[in-house]
Amino acid sequence: MFWGKISPMDDVDRKILAELQQDGRLTVTELAARVRLSVSPCHRRLRELERAGAISGYRAVVEPSAVGLNFEALVFVTMRQEDRDTVAGFERALAEVEGVQEAQRLFGEPDYLLRVVAADLTAYQRLYDERLATLPGVQRLTSTLVMKHVVKDRPLPA
Repeated sequence: MFWGKISPMDDVDRKILAELQQDGRLTVTELAARVRLSVSPCHRRLRELERAGAISGYRAVVEPSAVGLNFEALVFVTMRQEDRDTVAGFERALAEVEGVQEAQRLFGEPDYLLRVVAADLTAYQRLYDERLATLPGVQRLTSTLVMKHVVKDRPLPA
């Protein structure tokens, strides 16, 4: 498999990615020890993975309930029409809606899948009525409430 425009990804690159997915706060020295490289080559490989886009960023993963977001829904969106302008307008407007944590465009029906968080059912209803239902081109919204996460934020296979 090739990544970026320069070189193929090897087993050491995969080990670096696997370790960082488990703990993104590792120092380069700690990372180098875990993947059995000296610090300089490990640092070069890490920077190349970042430059090539294999690593797109680093962030803290915040538990939603810790910030008062105790309600989660999956929302299926069916569009009235799917011409380029309607889709672009919908996606631009959707990007501005706080509470939408993820949005995927799908093949077939429905057209989009959204993961939405809110404080509670009342807050979700307000978000649904005032923001989601008014997005350009929306024909139908169907919500499914999340009972619990069985698998969440699993690292990608190395």
